[in-house]
Amino acid sequence: MAITKDTIIGDVLDAYPQTAPIFFSIGMHCLGCPASRGESVADACMVHGVDPDELIAKLNEAVGE
Repeated sequence: MAITKDTIIGDVLDAYPQTAPIFFSIGMHCLGCPASRGESVADACMVHGVDPDELIAKLNEAVGE
């Protein structure tokens, strides 16, 4: 599964648990919270002030996409 701006964080973590440290690195420390797991990657980037294209590139590199 390629990760996009619209991909839900919970779906990413379920499919690729190894991506958790990448989310931690942008300040997303509550990955178990229902609210954060239901956000899209773009939503998380907006809240945490991160460039979504950079995060998506890191995530896809980590999962081999």
